[in-house]
Amino acid sequence: MCRFLKVSRSGYYDWLSRGESLRSKCNQELAITIKKFFYQYKERYGSPRIYNELQKQGFNCGKTKVEVLMRQMGLRAREKPKFKITTDSKHNCPIAPNLLNRNFQVDAPNQVWVSDITYIRTMEGWIYLAIVMDLYSRKIVGWAMSNSLSSSIAIDALQMAIRNRPPRKALIHHSDRGIQYACNF
Repeated sequence: MCRFLKVSRSGYYDWLSRGESLRSKCNQELAITIKKFFYQYKERYGSPRIYNELQKQGFNCGKTKVEVLMRQMGLRAREKPKFKITTDSKHNCPIAPNLLNRNFQVDAPNQVWVSDITYIRTMEGWIYLAIVMDLYSRKIVGWAMSNSLSSSIAIDALQMAIRNRPPRKALIHHSDRGIQYACNF
């Protein structure tokens, strides 16, 4: 085997008896510290920030060394979720008159329904939730969810509300986007 690898026998036996190199020991110690910082900062710090933390702690290493060790350990910083604008307030669409006029006191059920859409971050991405609430009972009478923000979830929520509580007479449906209308059933 020594002939095949083109090394001397004495060099091979010396290598067998030799312990771990100083560089390897330093890299292992550095890797442990990098991992500690990575999880201490909730997996948000990448190699530049961890490098800065190591410099503050007095470690003598280079940026590239930190990058390489993090890559070898499979440590990759999680990006902060980007803020997503979901409402377009600057539009030229007509705005319905405010029939509710902030009067949230209702005398009977199924006179005034209010609706809204919100978004919830999950492990698989954003999910959008549309709800319809009866102002009299403050109960959710219709809802719908979707993984995309489209008008269909608002319509689905309203249709569920109509199925669950069919209105018998005039109804005001109010949303925060100025989409208000009175329905006669």
